[in-house]
Amino acid sequence: MIVPVLDAVMAVLLIPLGAAALLALLPGYRITAQLNMAASLLTLLAALSLFFADRPEPGQYLLIGDLNIVFIALNTFVGFTTSVFSASYIAHELETGRLTATYLRFYHAMYQIMMFGMNLAFVSNNIGLMWVAVELATLTTVLMVGIYRTHEALEAAWKYFILGSVGIALALFGTILVYMTARPVVGEGHDAMGWTILIEYAADFDPALLNVAFVFLLLGYGTKVGLAPLHAWLPDAHAEGPTPISAVLSGLLLNVALYAVLRFKILLAASPEAIAPGPLMVTMGLTSLIFAAFMLYRRRDIKRLFAYSSIEHMGIIVFAFGMGGPLANFAGLLHMVMHSLTKSAIFYAVGHIAQVKGTQKIANIRGLTETHPGLGWGLVVGVVAIAGLPPLGIFMSEFLIVSSTFAREPLLAIPLAFGLLVAFGALLLRLTGVALGEPRGSTAPAQASYGPMYAHLALVMTAGVYLPPPLVAWFQHVAILLG
Repeated sequence: MIVPVLDAVMAVLLIPLGAAALLALLPGYRITAQLNMAASLLTLLAALSLFFADRPEPGQYLLIGDLNIVFIALNTFVGFTTSVFSASYIAHELETGRLTATYLRFYHAMYQIMMFGMNLAFVSNNIGLMWVAVELATLTTVLMVGIYRTHEALEAAWKYFILGSVGIALALFGTILVYMTARPVVGEGHDAMGWTILIEYAADFDPALLNVAFVFLLLGYGTKVGLAPLHAWLPDAHAEGPTPISAVLSGLLLNVALYAVLRFKILLAASPEAIAPGPLMVTMGLTSLIFAAFMLYRRRDIKRLFAYSSIEHMGIIVFAFGMGGPLANFAGLLHMVMHSLTKSAIFYAVGHIAQVKGTQKIANIRGLTETHPGLGWGLVVGVVAIAGLPPLGIFMSEFLIVSSTFAREPLLAIPLAFGLLVAFGALLLRLTGVALGEPRGSTAPAQASYGPMYAHLALVMTAGVYLPPPLVAWFQHVAILLG
């Protein structure tokens, strides 16, 4: 059964890479949109097949394990649903002249390269290769953020590129420090960068050098996660880029960077003399949560609003992993999955809303449940979910995070609960006007693809009531690994 698994892993990587080459050459919007969806579906099926076969032994470069298998499935699922949403969204951009046929070919090719980069980051058994994969995914999203070629879009792309480059440089330095820590113990070459070997010998590493490495890695990859004060690129990238890229940024790319942080957190946990990464992660998480919660009140652009919501939720997740322990780690993993599904669904709705209304300004978007009930009520459910109201999935994860914090560190639970309440108030304030206010703006029917949005929301609603036992068992197992 090893060969089929290896074939599936290679398929997860090679399908998007091959599709990118074809998409760069093929003319015509319809055929490229269909090929983009077909490639994303095949990649998803290859990822799901990993659950039904015996796992191979870790290779020199690739690894399938408990930590990454569900992330691969989530990544390919959201990648597929976003490709379906993208087909209808991009068609409207072509009709209105915001994009040309040449730019569309470029967009679809870059989309598949981005998916390849993210999948490669998840399956990498080499910390250097993982760094390269994260950088590849970043560069492709930079190019897509600036695809409209407006002054604002190019400015957002350059800001993303510069800040992302600083972050990835810090992550590279941290990666080099890990290599230098491992080299005296395991020798030079691939062994000093192989994840499975690093974990095996982590107890023998120099703890002081390992501590310094983790600080650089957290700051570097934390920039990609969008943690305050390293977040400045994220609102602009969301606001000025195509909405499918906003969905992928919030739903997937932030998770990829956080996955890298979690790997190195496990490495520190395996070294008994290294410092606990918890206090630093808790501090950055709380800072991001409270800062973003207040910034939500000042947003006038609907995509920027949900960009700051992503910063808020990544802060919650990092806080949970910083707290550590089986319950907090379980809640953090659940929150990652729920946030990916919910936030991407919200951006699906927001993308079509902005097209119909011809604006992203919140003041010009009113009464959606009356003028466009399909989009309006979808947005209502999405915002209710992201605000943490029961019985939706995010309520469950936030409840577990708050309760575990109260049990272990009651004083930390106070700013945590405060930040959640502030963010809840801001989202509720914006939702009432946008969804339920007096109708304003265009009432033209939306040429929207509702399937991806409703599919995500259905999963989030189901998760709030019932989680499959295999998924719960995986969360519990990985929560223990994270320490």
